Amino acid sequence: MFVTDEKLDGLEELGPKQPSASPTPSLEPDLRDGGLQAWATVFGCFLMQFCGFGYLSSFGVYQDFYTRIYLSNYPPSAISIRWIGALPSFLALSGTLISGPLYDRGWFYHLMVVGALLQSLSLFMLSLAKPGQFYLVFIVQGVLAGIGVGLTYGPSIAVVSQHFSKRRTLVMSLVASGVPCGAIIHPIMLNHLLNGPVGFSRGVLTSAGFVSALLLMACLSMRTRALPTPSGSYRIVARKCSRDVLFILMTAGYVVFRVGFFFPLFYLQLDSVKHGIDVNFSFYSLVILNAASFVGRSTIGIVASHVGVLNLTIISTVVCSALCISMIALSDIGSVIVIAIIYGYFSGVYTAMLVPMVAVLTPDLSELGARMGICFTFAGFGGLVGGPIAGALLSSQYRWLIPSLFSGFISLVGSSLFVVERLIINRRGLAKR
Repeated sequence: MFVTDEKLDGLEELGPKQPSASPTPSLEPDLRDGGLQAWATVFGCFLMQFCGFGYLSSFGVYQDFYTRIYLSNYPPSAISIRWIGALPSFLALSGTLISGPLYDRGWFYHLMVVGALLQSLSLFMLSLAKPGQFYLVFIVQGVLAGIGVGLTYGPSIAVVSQHFSKRRTLVMSLVASGVPCGAIIHPIMLNHLLNGPVGFSRGVLTSAGFVSALLLMACLSMRTRALPTPSGSYRIVARKCSRDVLFILMTAGYVVFRVGFFFPLFYLQLDSVKHGIDVNFSFYSLVILNAASFVGRSTIGIVASHVGVLNLTIISTVVCSALCISMIALSDIGSVIVIAIIYGYFSGVYTAMLVPMVAVLTPDLSELGARMGICFTFAGFGGLVGGPIAGALLSSQYRWLIPSLFSGFISLVGSSLFVVERLIINRRGLAKR
């Protein structure tokens, strides 16, 4: 049996809950939801997401700026193939392979401080880059920032599980909404700074000061509670995961889906500009997308307990796949708005369910960090190869048909794996319906 009865309590969140004749006892009877320390931690974790993946999600602004101005001697495929955009997202996810076990062993504060310092340092160093200095941009924006976010991303969401039990999915989705909130604010600021009279160097320097101040506030706000001692080594947890069919399907689904997931995030603004749409409006295309994502992430936790984490993942990934294909039809302001709003909302739903999905499939919370590390490391490879492949298919002639079809259909394959997982759960009667 791949999934034991001890997982039933968590698996209830994978599908709609119905009253049970014999209630399952709580795994954490002494865990009190809320309190000043708990909500201060939520605020700090929100800021970490705002400055971490929230900033990485604004790479579409840099993609557009580098392609047209700063690195104009490199085609768009080179910018992605050489990983300025794809590498940070990969390192941010795969970094949980290290930060996850360290979090399980009580190194939370160390991870937050070191990760925040690396993120801040990367932006200050990026402000020193000159036009054409590709490798400096690659090192500081691709490598240094990715490692910094990787140390903070997973633990800054997982730590709220120490403070909340019944409202855990809701609170995790609120924390995750820091990403689209950051992806709204950062693009607006960067577009005005980079493309205005301030210029690249002073613009990035201003952004670095803003982010550093928020990271300091985050580090001062977050607190931990004692968790059970880790039940085993990484090898033991990995062995458990290798025998868990549901965990394998979830991880494989994330890997394949993320190959196409970042295409609209990286290329929507550039696509708008290249189709002759007003540049000033195109600058706000990512803002619209991320505003819709913020709504999706911050509200979906309310219905997650009724609809189910897995069901929401299936719905959101299918819609996102269809929207990737629909970028073929982008031609005017109306089409940009429609794509940005719908894709933004459902991409926010998908992202908000990432950690809750791992959490409900983790019977022992002392293994949560390690399981996130394993799952997100594999998932990171999807984003790492997806951006470069899409950029290569786009080519210097900006042929949007092939990369749109590729991103959409490969994402749809990932969605189908979540459907298979749903069928297995239904067949085994693991989710109380």
